[in-house]
Amino acid sequence: MKKLVVFATAALLGSAFPALSEQNITWWDFFAGGDGVRMKALIQQFNEEHPDIRVTSTTLEWGTPFYTKVRTSAAVGQGPDVMTYHLSRLPMGLKEGVLTPITAEDLEAAGLSKDDFFAPALEAASGPDGALYAVPFDIHSTVLFYNKALLEGTEFLDADGNLTGIDSLESFEAALAAAKENGATAPLSYATGDDGGTYRVFYTLLAQQDGQLISDDGEVLPGDSGEKAARAIEIMTKWQEEGWQPEQAMYEASVALFTSGKSAFFFNGAWEVPTMVDMQEGGNLGFDWGVATIPNLMGTDTNWADSHGFAVPIQGKNEMDPEKRKAVMTLIGWMEKNSLAWAEAGHIPAYKPVAESDEFKSMEPNATYAGIAERATYDPRSPAAGVASPVYDAAINILSPAIHGYLSPEDAVEELRSELEGALN
Repeated sequence: MKKLVVFATAALLGSAFPALSEQNITWWDFFAGGDGVRMKALIQQFNEEHPDIRVTSTTLEWGTPFYTKVRTSAAVGQGPDVMTYHLSRLPMGLKEGVLTPITAEDLEAAGLSKDDFFAPALEAASGPDGALYAVPFDIHSTVLFYNKALLEGTEFLDADGNLTGIDSLESFEAALAAAKENGATAPLSYATGDDGGTYRVFYTLLAQQDGQLISDDGEVLPGDSGEKAARAIEIMTKWQEEGWQPEQAMYEASVALFTSGKSAFFFNGAWEVPTMVDMQEGGNLGFDWGVATIPNLMGTDTNWADSHGFAVPIQGKNEMDPEKRKAVMTLIGWMEKNSLAWAEAGHIPAYKPVAESDEFKSMEPNATYAGIAERATYDPRSPAAGVASPVYDAAINILSPAIHGYLSPEDAVEELRSELEGALN
């Protein structure tokens, strides 16, 4: 009888206890700065709209620390229920065995389908077996920021203040020379002393020549790609020798060169758009600026890109409860359908219904470079490539020294080939 009384009392208390059906989801991401603020706001909104699901989020350090923790924690069942994941890192994740497939039933639970996503992002989210291992959230590519003041009076700025007349390497270098004559300290800024900045420029120049860093079957610089890689290094070295780019600039310094008005052009990711917008609105930017896709310098209209996606890691030796997995997919579907707020961070939504909406098409400057979503070149589908990979190590250990004159382009290519082949064996 006492047991019945206790049960009845608990039932009467009702709201004093969590609902038995509530799903608690552990979320990990690596978003700091403006990205972090926007993601936290999205999670808060989701929680407010879904009283039956509670998302608890943790932000970890970007890059190697994040992926190391994912690998070690997921293996023993102490990882998150859902996490953000760079799609360039997916081949490494498959090699490590930390990702679970996203099934057709999962997508149905999320209210999504494969046709909802841009083909390059969908391919980057898929494994060699064709299965999906992440749901693409955005496409973040390199873009070209430009300082209109340092281009005034040149042929490279039209009457409306838009960049024009750059459709080849020769015309781009002519613009760099003109900007230097106009007083630019470093006409072109990018992170020449940083792995990511150096790699993205190199990889864009290689891809625009239709070169491959690593083929699908694991060959490093196949065919004539070695010569094309040497050509990319040669171009970046020339920019250094001409005084057009900064020497050994780390990421923050490369941003500061542009925002302080000392550079006419700036190669970086679209994620820096909010920096420019915020500085301009705060009265801390002393010039008008614009942004465009990376010009077609080498013959093929493409440039480096990556995507953030959502992935569900393994749970050690256990399977996730089906109801919890359904809640995770509900969360992912909601994030995709509300990704317009995420686009304010400079990203292009990977979810086509949002990317093709009137709201996004009127969002500037994102709409100016949104077309790259259809023609972006992702990192090689290799465990040696992607964020925090041997490719990034090679960029800082080989490519950056080469463009500063410490290695010939040919020697750099041979070292690059040797290092990546070693990483693959």
